[in-house]
Amino acid sequence: MGPHKEILSSLMLLILLFIRNSFSQTTQNINVLLINEENNALAERAFEVAKEYVRRNPSLGLAVDPVIVVGNRTDAKAFLENVCRKYNDMLSVKKTPHVVLDFTMTGVGSETIKSFTAALALPTVSGSFGQAGDLRQWRNLSPNQTRFLLQVMPPADILPEAIRAIVTKQDITSAAIIFDEFFVMDHKYKSLLQNIPTRHVITPVKSFNKDEIKSQLRSLRELDIVNFFIVGSLRTIKNVLDAADDNQYFGRKTAWFALSLDKGDINCGCKDATIVYMRPTPDAKSRDRLGKIKTTYSMNGEPEITSAFYFDLSLRTFLAIKSLLDSGKWPNDMKYITCDDYDGKNTPNRTLDLKTAFQEVKEPPTYAPFYIPEDDPMNGRSFMEFSTDLSAVTVKDGASIGSRSLGSWKAGLASPLSLTDPENMSDYSAQLVYRVVTIEQQPFIIRDDSAPKGYKGYCIDLIEEIRQIVKFDYEISLTPDGNFGTMDENGNWNGLIKELIEKRADIALASLSVMAERENVVDFTVPYYDLVGITILMKLPRTPTSLFKFLTVLENDVWLSILAAYFFTSFLMWVFDKWSPYSYQNNREKYKDDEEKREFTLKECLWFCMTSLTPQGGGEAPKNLSGRLLAATWWLFGFIIIASYTANLAAFLTVSRLDTPIESLDDLSKQYKIQYAPLNGSAAMTYFERMAHIEVKFYEIWKDMSLNDSLSDVERAKLAVWDYPVSDKYSKMWQAMKEAGLPNTVEEAVQRVRDSTSSSEGFAWLADATDVRYQVLTSCDLQMVGDEFSRKPYAIAVQQGSPLKDQFNNAILQLLNKRKLEKLKETWWNNNPAAMKCEKQDDQSDGISIQNIGGVFIVIFMGIGLACITLGVEYWWYKWRKRPIIGDVTQVDPAKSTRNNVDNFGNTKTGEGFTFRARNLGLSNFRSKF
Repeated sequence: MGPHKEILSSLMLLILLFIRNSFSQTTQNINVLLINEENNALAERAFEVAKEYVRRNPSLGLAVDPVIVVGNRTDAKAFLENVCRKYNDMLSVKKTPHVVLDFTMTGVGSETIKSFTAALALPTVSGSFGQAGDLRQWRNLSPNQTRFLLQVMPPADILPEAIRAIVTKQDITSAAIIFDEFFVMDHKYKSLLQNIPTRHVITPVKSFNKDEIKSQLRSLRELDIVNFFIVGSLRTIKNVLDAADDNQYFGRKTAWFALSLDKGDINCGCKDATIVYMRPTPDAKSRDRLGKIKTTYSMNGEPEITSAFYFDLSLRTFLAIKSLLDSGKWPNDMKYITCDDYDGKNTPNRTLDLKTAFQEVKEPPTYAPFYIPEDDPMNGRSFMEFSTDLSAVTVKDGASIGSRSLGSWKAGLASPLSLTDPENMSDYSAQLVYRVVTIEQQPFIIRDDSAPKGYKGYCIDLIEEIRQIVKFDYEISLTPDGNFGTMDENGNWNGLIKELIEKRADIALASLSVMAERENVVDFTVPYYDLVGITILMKLPRTPTSLFKFLTVLENDVWLSILAAYFFTSFLMWVFDKWSPYSYQNNREKYKDDEEKREFTLKECLWFCMTSLTPQGGGEAPKNLSGRLLAATWWLFGFIIIASYTANLAAFLTVSRLDTPIESLDDLSKQYKIQYAPLNGSAAMTYFERMAHIEVKFYEIWKDMSLNDSLSDVERAKLAVWDYPVSDKYSKMWQAMKEAGLPNTVEEAVQRVRDSTSSSEGFAWLADATDVRYQVLTSCDLQMVGDEFSRKPYAIAVQQGSPLKDQFNNAILQLLNKRKLEKLKETWWNNNPAAMKCEKQDDQSDGISIQNIGGVFIVIFMGIGLACITLGVEYWWYKWRKRPIIGDVTQVDPAKSTRNNVDNFGNTKTGEGFTFRARNLGLSNFRSKF
């Protein structure tokens, strides 16, 4: 039993030694100077939880004795005085601090604490915001100082780095970053999106007042920012999203991203919005520990990741100091000086390696592990390496209707996104949608509800071609006042130019002329259309045509008089021939040997008078002298009538085509029957108004010189040559335009031209040649008159300084080289579906048209038709008339028949007497032919 007792005694001794060593570990006291800000109470509560955790776990061998100092970050002097007083008190009671826990966040107060700890060489672990070089007082630390002056960035400082990853992935060119009081972004201005071509604004949310937030968002939107990042609490995110919904900023033109350290879901009253939401999640290995600490130690501060960070930072610091004390690496001759003893040169030298001890702590993390670089200094490079979930949240009518997981992001200074499907992320990017303002003007811009954008035309096809090269989308709208853009006397603009100046539009797309004053306020691309000048639109002169034009040469009264003379003469001729003793019908024996035996019955008289008016002539004249005189009179009358008719017909058909038209602006200015004016507010109006103004100015200058009494005789003689050195052409024209009244719309101008009584009296419209040419192209009653003047090219206008200018220039030049612009002209001018096919206009060198002489063909066809009808009647009459009765001839007594052979004038006719006995004949040979 002896040996057993010795073994038992040895075991008991070892147990006692182990218990003594364990007891000695639990009694290791650590003096901590905790410095915090007034608005960072969450960190102080987490520190208290860490201290309680140490107290309840004696196996850690720790006893923490803190001295807490809280100050205002903006009052650095009072803050430092308070810290120095507390620190000096600790030294006076021999309670030298092993470590300083610096929970200040940012600002001059935080920098003051950095200066305090560096000057007095106090081992410090800081949770302040800032990357490498941002802590100005710790910027030039020596290698020894970097081992005991340590900083770990809090989660609120590392989460905004996810914005860089999103911007890089989405290729975002403009961004607004809005943050609240839980985040510090002052030091992020220079580093967050450094070396990334993204135009961005970082601004704190102004307040929780919705109206002020709406105003703030409007200001950002006016900067052409379409990507918005909200970095803050869920409450801040809700307020900003609600304001954005009121401003109607949700849609394909904008993208919204929300980053929060809170663990809840997004909640807003949005009608229809999709937000890409990022929030941290604890590591799978740490979730149980986090739950136990929250339950056991009532660590209920929000955000929980921030509470866990300060808890782990405090606990790791305690354990690192204990490790140095237990290992004997803590200097035995640790020297401390008071604030009052410090003279700027007596900073104690330290060889303490707190960094290594901090890095080697094996305590499991509560939320996520700390990343600490191996070889580089910790400051600005160390952080909690937590993970985040990235999802797309859709909200409709104030309720979240779905969440789509997109991937994750692991906290880091250059950590990329980890996406489940990279294509999914592109669905939630802001589409590059430019605001295009235009004016409806055919064929450049034509309203068409069936078109994809609601418009078609030359300019629409042009912007579509440019869009294929530059890669963007656009929405198009009409300018409110319908003007291209002119400047008034006060320098104020209207129309398209005003929309660009006031940044309500990105692009002005129309037949917009490049003018010097416009180039002063907006930028123009290279011209996309040839030089276009001003020209004249007038009504097309049309000579009325008539198939029976030859009948209009003489008035109706003349035709009736000729007709009456014809019938009267024919009647007289019949009467003369019937009653004249020397006529053929009354002297048949006398003229029985004549070759021409013509009896002038009434029918024959009508035929004679009618044919006498033709080149064929009337034939044999009456035998009696009275009839011949009447015929000669009729021939003379007919000659005069035919000659007059022929001459007037030629003149009538020729003179009607020799109307002298207006051929130039000078012709228009020299006449008074035709009114003329440009469109009100157009470039043409500006041209004439300014030309008139220049003439007036020059006249005033000349008048002042002419009436100057101080001029010498030689100078006055030189001026005397000119009575009026400047023409008043445009002054008179401008006055005439104002008197005529300037039309307000193209439709009004064209209607006034159409209402003109003729091409030499009415209204003429002065406008761009393209406007005039299109009106002529789509109608047959208008014409373009004169040459173009004041020619200027058409170009696309953008905001001054806009990068679109260079992008569009390159695109237009490419289209020009590929001859795409010529194809557009061919499409909208030569092959325009609205073009009218008009009849060819009569030329002065052309002959008489069928429209004017076609009536004579109608006359001949009517005559032929009438002859055919007459032939039918004759045939019918001969076929169906009664057959004649033919009898045998017998001789009778002449004496008995003498009384029956006396003519009308008492002369006895000689001849034999005969009697007839009727008998029927058969069909004659003529009838047998039918």
